[in-house]
Amino acid sequence: MIARVTLEIALGKEFDYLIPAELEGRVEVGTRVKVPFANRQVLGCVTALAEASEHANLKAIIKTIGTQSQITPKILELSRWIADYYCCPAEVALRTVLPESVRKEKQGWREHLYVRATPQTGEMPKLTAKQKAVLDILLTRPALPLQELLHSAKTTAQTVRKLEDKGLLTIAAEISERDPYANETILPSTSLVLNEEQTKALAEILAPQNNKVFLLHGVTGSGKTEVYLQAIAHALKQGKGAIVLVPEISLTPQTVERFKARFSSGPLQTLVAVLHSHLSGGERHDEWHKIRQGRARIVIGARSAVFAPVDPLGLIIVDEEHEYSYKQEEAPRYNARDVAVVRAQKENAVVVLGSATPSMESFYNAQKGKYKLLELRQRVDHKKMPIVRVVDMRHTARKEKGGTPVFSPELKEAMTQRIERKEQTILFLNRRGFATSMQCPLCGYVAECPNCSVSLTYHRKAQRLRCHICAHDVPAPLVCPDPKCKNPAIRYSGLGTERVESSLNTLFPKACIQRMDSDTLKRKDDFRRILGDFRSGKIDILVGTQMIAKGLHFPNVTLVGIIYADLSLHIPDFRAGERTFQLLVQVAGRAGRGDVEGEVFVQSFTPFHPAIQYARRHDFAGFYEQELEFRRQLKYPPLSHIALITIKGRNEEKVSFSAEHTKRELEKQLTDIRDLTLAGPAPAPLARSETHYRYQIMLRTGQMSKLSRKLAELRLNLALPDDVLLTVDIDPVDLM
Repeated sequence: MIARVTLEIALGKEFDYLIPAELEGRVEVGTRVKVPFANRQVLGCVTALAEASEHANLKAIIKTIGTQSQITPKILELSRWIADYYCCPAEVALRTVLPESVRKEKQGWREHLYVRATPQTGEMPKLTAKQKAVLDILLTRPALPLQELLHSAKTTAQTVRKLEDKGLLTIAAEISERDPYANETILPSTSLVLNEEQTKALAEILAPQNNKVFLLHGVTGSGKTEVYLQAIAHALKQGKGAIVLVPEISLTPQTVERFKARFSSGPLQTLVAVLHSHLSGGERHDEWHKIRQGRARIVIGARSAVFAPVDPLGLIIVDEEHEYSYKQEEAPRYNARDVAVVRAQKENAVVVLGSATPSMESFYNAQKGKYKLLELRQRVDHKKMPIVRVVDMRHTARKEKGGTPVFSPELKEAMTQRIERKEQTILFLNRRGFATSMQCPLCGYVAECPNCSVSLTYHRKAQRLRCHICAHDVPAPLVCPDPKCKNPAIRYSGLGTERVESSLNTLFPKACIQRMDSDTLKRKDDFRRILGDFRSGKIDILVGTQMIAKGLHFPNVTLVGIIYADLSLHIPDFRAGERTFQLLVQVAGRAGRGDVEGEVFVQSFTPFHPAIQYARRHDFAGFYEQELEFRRQLKYPPLSHIALITIKGRNEEKVSFSAEHTKRELEKQLTDIRDLTLAGPAPAPLARSETHYRYQIMLRTGQMSKLSRKLAELRLNLALPDDVLLTVDIDPVDLM
């Protein structure tokens, strides 16, 4: 018998190996193996079995890894689709579907010494006081980790070993699973009564039908999570499992809390596994094996959780499906939302894409009948949507005369009222640091990153200038760095969350103010701790970046302030308006989720921009129609697909020449794709990043699968200098 093996090293093809007699019956499709290759031994995955090979003198597989196949045939098929569609080597796609901690040759289980009391029938031997203390503890808990027992009994291992010699207890190594959420108190919950809209949506999801992809468009606070929970309960009753994707790792703890509360007991009791990149390697290993062994039938996680080995799979939920964090930035550059749809089709499962602000692509698919549209137009218990007030910051700037103002008088007054009423406020600004640039008013010097074409951000507490792309970091100068100038009156301009926090401390010295961004969240549990304090009312005003913009439910938040609503409008990307609309609606949705009606202040220097005005009215349909017309004129998604080719290197002239050469080859080889539009090459919006100059070529077509195959062939045959790199991004969400 022959096994075809895809090796972990990047060679772009399968290799045939003999299955030795001692491994007969243990090697199947998806089995991880160690094989000889050239003069070394490497790991790989069996991707097919065959009776014979066209090659002679085959080498034999050395050993299998693990006790069961780690990649199911269905996941293997999915990885092949990813390799084909996203234009990447098969071995890269295979590495993606299996966590690194699981791919290792040695099993990563953690073992601890456990002590267990031995049942006694005869007369108890004479014991010392310390020995009696150990046995007394074991009477209440029959099995304890050795170290925990020693700590509780205030004794040494010698005492316990003597009891073992007397036959009163046993000490043995046992696997100790690592649970990242083991210390949280989970109180069981019951299903909530659904309103008419929720009931109708759930009935559609559960009905047997051909259409298996649903777009659940529900306003913020409309109860989408309860629909998810009851759909999962239905899947469990059918003996199937479920995957729940969330866009931010920061949303995982509260999601896990709600799902564990529902399914920690009762007839549908199951373990809930968590998969995301902030877990340790050991935690990720143990969580993955809980799923593979069928003990955890619900999986919650970020984009990579779409590959969780749930079998059989009944349901995939993609919460906040519009979020760009579902797109992987490194090869394979997959979008977990789209992979979820493909996986569900291959496994006959149901997909629910949920959002208050659906992506243009998903809503377009729903309008065309590819997805089934379900709508929740009202908040639960008919709570009112927050009142949104757009503040024209041009007036405030003219009055204050001194740089960019942080707060309008209207927002200041609203915050004062909330503090007096013991209500809470969330302030949002999607930019960290104190100021976005440092410049000299005398000579015009601007502090720029030496590696990237961006200015450095000033962080006042650390007194540093930092690049938020390559992490370049230097002390903030006291005078102009230009040796010919040395002006001490250097200025910092622009806004960041650190400056917002500083201004709040000046305005409200008695209020409890907390900032939440990647600069303040240093430890693993910081996010949970801060949100816990906010939930319990210890914090009056929470300032943060995008991590506080979605998914959080705090009934006492009655005010939301969006400090600089124009920020994402000025990005050179056709999706700038869509991103701004989505962000404003999502942030506004944090207000008024309790008994008191919410209020939102949107501070803007372009207050009449359509994205801001449609967001003010919570009018998704209106925004979608005008945005679709703009996309139609330029043949942008969702009316076409995009492939973005980026050519980069340290020599700009060489990069520019390579980009032109690539364009000529594309024009030669893509003549049979009739609807193709090719733009570029041109310098990328971020022209230099991490010392590399970057040029881009954009291709638009309605035949992306065909184009992907053509681009894969081009990459194999295209001759470029060794120090110039070409990448292909299919369906990109970031054009920078």
